[in-house]
Formats: sequence, structure tokens, C-alpha cells
Amino acid sequence: MDPLLIGTILKSILVLSIVSALAGFGTYIERKVLAFMQRRLGPTHVGPFGLLQIAADGIKLFTKEDIIPANANRLIFSVAPAIAAATAFIAISAVPLFHTFQFTIPFINQLVIIPSVIADINIGILFVLGMMAAGLYAPLLAGMAQANKWGIIGSSRTAVQFLSYEVVTGLSVMAPIMLVGSLSLVDFNNAQADGIGSWIVWQQPVAFVLFLIAGFAETNRTPFDLLEHEAEVVSGYATEYSGLRWGMFFIGEYANMITISFLLAIIFCGGYSDWGFIAGWLAILIKVAFFFFLMLWIRAAWPHVRPDQLMWLCWKVLMPLAVINIVITGLVVMLG
Repeated sequence: MDPLLIGTILKSILVLSIVSALAGFGTYIERKVLAFMQRRLGPTHVGPFGLLQIAADGIKLFTKEDIIPANANRLIFSVAPAIAAATAFIAISAVPLFHTFQFTIPFINQLVIIPSVIADINIGILFVLGMMAAGLYAPLLAGMAQANKWGIIGSSRTAVQFLSYEVVTGLSVMAPIMLVGSLSLVDFNNAQADGIGSWIVWQQPVAFVLFLIAGFAETNRTPFDLLEHEAEVVSGYATEYSGLRWGMFFIGEYANMITISFLLAIIFCGGYSDWGFIAGWLAILIKVAFFFFLMLWIRAAWPHVRPDQLMWLCWKVLMPLAVINIVITGLVVMLG
């Protein structure tokens, strides 16, 4: 069989399995980090250090009664959570995770080539951002399928936030794209292969901060967690969801957090190139772990913002800054 085809299938299965597991493990890490920062204990009773809390939560989600309200649109109500998880995992397919490598399966002497990226397309950034943007349909359809005014209000708030911050996300990466001259994430990694001094974050600090802030909004993280606001009695678009369907929304959220962390590492922080004496595969894991931790840190330290503050920040601060950054970068590229 084709070694590359086998490697691609194998990597697809591994990425799907590992990211799904990390999405569950991320909830444990988040509770532990928040507890440490707020002088609490977090999960402690279920298993050593509370590690079996992950299994307990999984069993709870799989065994809870799956309720579909009587007046809801059953088809759309059922499909919406699957869209949240599917779009998150499809987006990861165009993200390069490490260098291409190969090995031979013993006994059958079959060569396997594991590619750096599952779907090696030359518009990787556009594909990833497009698939993450398509995830908007999950909460939007979920809220509209309910015969519940709170679900509809929650889905409307979701559409406003996602559509607004997708503009900032797209504009923030325009300047780095102008510098590299490519939409391929592999090309971004190769452009920063000369060490920490070649990282794009030093040339584009404004774009980095804008993309980071927009990433928080795109993944429904504090202080922009207005889609499913934990401080409210109702739960926005997820008000009438239970069990596994409810869990799929948040599997998608944590998968998107991992994707955003990889994008930050690849576009701005050198990607999976060797980092001094640290091998590339370990370097990118360290960077992704840092950005994932940063999202948890911000949640522990930063208050929520009001919806009007959210929109003010997007349209009157972030978007003008992104446009100004594009103009300045364009002038520098032309004159240079």
C-alpha cells in the first residue's frame, strides 16, 4: 500500500483520538489551575489527585437522559452539537503538527510515512479559519431549534460575537501573510526556521496580540464567554441540552482552543522548527501548552465583559488597529 496514504489515515485516527482525550483532560487541568490560583483544591476525591474525575464526567455525560423538548425542531436540535465537534476537528486537519517522518512496521516490512499535516493544502490558514467560522452554525442552529426565547437570544448573541471577531481574526493575519507571501502554514513554519530571532511575533507584535484576543472570543473563553455565560441562570444556546449532546459543544470548544494554540505557535512563534537544543516536536508542544495555560490563566484573573463592551472593543479598537497594522506593513513591504 501507499506509505503516505497509510500514514495519513493513521495520523487522522491518532489526532482525532488524542485531541478528543485532551479535550476531556483539559477540563481537569482547567479545574486544577483555577483551584490553585484561587486557593482551592479542585477535583480531589475521585481517584488519585482527582484524575478519575475525567472518567466520572464522561460516564455522566454518556448516561444522562437525552432530552429533546416537545416543541423543538428535532432534526436541527440533534445535528447542531455534531456540527460543533465536526468543524473543530476538520479545522485541525490543515494544521501541521510536526516534521514529516517515517518508520517501518516490523514483521510485514511496510513503510509508513507520517506527514506533518493531514491535509497539505496551500491555503491552510484560509481553510482553518473558514472551518472554525463554520462552527458558528452549531450554536446558531441550536438556539433557533429550541422553542425557548433564551436559546434564541443566546444564539443571536453568538452570531454577533463570532461574526464580529472573525473580522478581527482575518485582518490580524493579513500582515503576517504579506510578510511570508503564502497562505500555507508549512511555509509559515519554514519562514521562521532560523531560530527565535526569526519569529514573526517580533515583526508583528500588534498582529499577535490582535489574533490572541480574537482567538479568545472565537473559542468562547473568558472574558468573552458570553455565548454560554456561566454567571447566568440560563445557559444561552445550550439551555435545553443535556448529556452527550451538551458535551459535544464543549468538546468542540476545547478542540478549538488547541487549534488556536497551534496557530499562534505556527504563525507567530516559530512553529515546529527546532528551538535551540529542543527538538521541534517538543518545542511546539511547549508553545501550545503555554498558550493553553494562558487561556486558563486569563479565566482565573480577568472579569467578564458586557456585550456592549465586547462590541465596542471589536469595532472601535481592534478592527481599526488591524487595518492600521495592515497599511503600515504594506508600506514597509513595498518600500523594503
